[in-house]
Amino acid sequence: MERTMPAPESGLAGIDTSRPHPARVYDYILGGKNNYPVDEQLALRVMDTDPTVRTSARVNRLFMHRATEWLARTGTRQFLDIGTGIPTEPNLHQIAQRTAPESRVVYTDNDPIVLRHAEALLRSTPEGATHYLEADVREPGKIMDLAAEVLDLSRPVALSLISLMHFIPDEDGAYDLVHALMDALAPGSHLVFSHATSDGSEEEAEKVVALYREGGVTLRPRTRAEVARFFHGLEPVGPAPVLVSQWRPDAEAEELAPDGPKVTVYAGLARKP
Repeated sequence: MERTMPAPESGLAGIDTSRPHPARVYDYILGGKNNYPVDEQLALRVMDTDPTVRTSARVNRLFMHRATEWLARTGTRQFLDIGTGIPTEPNLHQIAQRTAPESRVVYTDNDPIVLRHAEALLRSTPEGATHYLEADVREPGKIMDLAAEVLDLSRPVALSLISLMHFIPDEDGAYDLVHALMDALAPGSHLVFSHATSDGSEEEAEKVVALYREGGVTLRPRTRAEVARFFHGLEPVGPAPVLVSQWRPDAEAEELAPDGPKVTVYAGLARKP
């Protein structure tokens, strides 16, 4: 029986509460309590500047739920989630394992508080496995080496990058990082991806970027065309990218309606041929 593997001892110390962290800011926006005053202050300023942020965050979570459930139903049994964030039930492994209890899930984040909560709150089914590792998305080689201790990289894996890459600027090689991660995975693997955009709300986005910058956090919203570049060489499952509220695995582009909640996030799911 495989259970959660504990976070490394180094992950239990060194939490910086003097400056905001994206995972904790996101936790506050979602209504969580695993954050600090510095995170709350930034989140409140961001939500005051752009009232769509909380709705976008909640709809983004629902996208992750739908994509993960579809993947589990259609045969995916291995998941690599980078930029996990503070645990918010149901988590990715819970969704995957309630459909396929034998699913194996590796979570990755670079904030010690995320690993602390992951160790305490997230548990695998007896048939499956849930593992946590401390790494940054800018370290694709390290991530894959460690993930290979739990996942069989010769078989398909679903790579989940939910609301992560808008914190990686172009000069850090955002596109190359995603392509390197997908290159390391077997054919038949999938990319589950969502990303903040400034499309339709350029003025608010510019102010939000400035607020994050004041807190020492880089935020890089991208246009639909820029987000589409992350899917280069992959086969979309449903239209991709689309507004996160519109994605469905069986949707056709011409069926997408402009109604629904106002969101500022693009999303999509695509298969590696």
